Amino acid sequence: MTEKQSWSDRLFGGFRKTSEKLTSNLTEVVGTAKLDDATLDDVEDALILSDLGPAAAARIRAKLSEKRFGLEITEQELKEAVAEEIAAILRPVAKPLEITAFPRPQVLLVIGVNGSGKTTTIAKLAHLFQEDDYAVMLAACDTFRAAAIGQLATWADRVGVPLVRGPEGGDPASIVFDAVKKATEAGTDALIVDTAGRLQNKRELMDELAKIRKVLGRLNPEAPHDVVLVLDATNGQNALSQIDVFKEVAGVTGLVMTKLDGTARGGVLVQAAEQYGLPIHAIGVGEKIDDLRPFDPDLVARVIAGVA
Repeated sequence: MTEKQSWSDRLFGGFRKTSEKLTSNLTEVVGTAKLDDATLDDVEDALILSDLGPAAAARIRAKLSEKRFGLEITEQELKEAVAEEIAAILRPVAKPLEITAFPRPQVLLVIGVNGSGKTTTIAKLAHLFQEDDYAVMLAACDTFRAAAIGQLATWADRVGVPLVRGPEGGDPASIVFDAVKKATEAGTDALIVDTAGRLQNKRELMDELAKIRKVLGRLNPEAPHDVVLVLDATNGQNALSQIDVFKEVAGVTGLVMTKLDGTARGGVLVQAAEQYGLPIHAIGVGEKIDDLRPFDPDLVARVIAGVA
């Protein structure tokens, strides 16, 4: 089995619950043969029930109305049409992370609430970059949460990348400073920085991130080059409200969505794309180190709509 096939298989498996939810919601709709206003209302409701969100649902409804109004439509044709409109929403945001910074290193700040899969995602991103022959270093700046540094150290060993760390409760900005110096000396391509994921006290988090940014700016005015927010898809709508908060607090530049295999709420991927238009760099569909990848928007759209 080729790697591409196995990734496709994992996508199917990962989105199975989401696909089943959307398919069963759409199946209930197509009792009528013609696509009239009543059927379009039902389609729109089915899409909202499947977590695609009101904006994406309204957009898909409008496109269906424009192209197919008054025509007979089978369940398969409806799913194909929905897949095409989902793909149109996902295509503009499906942007893999690229290491382009000069001078090196490219600094990626990774943020997200505790439990979102942030630390694991950092390891998986490191693995992705290694596959493209980039030299990677990690910085453990989540000094707030007990065990965060140890957890990242375990992953760094497993992936085989150096880790810059300080004491628990230490100053994240000084760890970032050390990490950039070490990464520069070592000729590292990508420095991935783990940050504290607490949202209970926004002001503290904002101050901490501002301090990290200030230190980075002194060393390289372009840094951080990426501010990546990790979202847990199983949180559904709550994951989307985190985008609002972290955009304000941290100036998010892109998203990674994890745990799509554990939920029927994978439609939030489409909702995030439609509502925020932020690049979605990668999606996670499992526990393994290579279960996080950039995604093909057309394939994912067809998988979600149940026609792949």
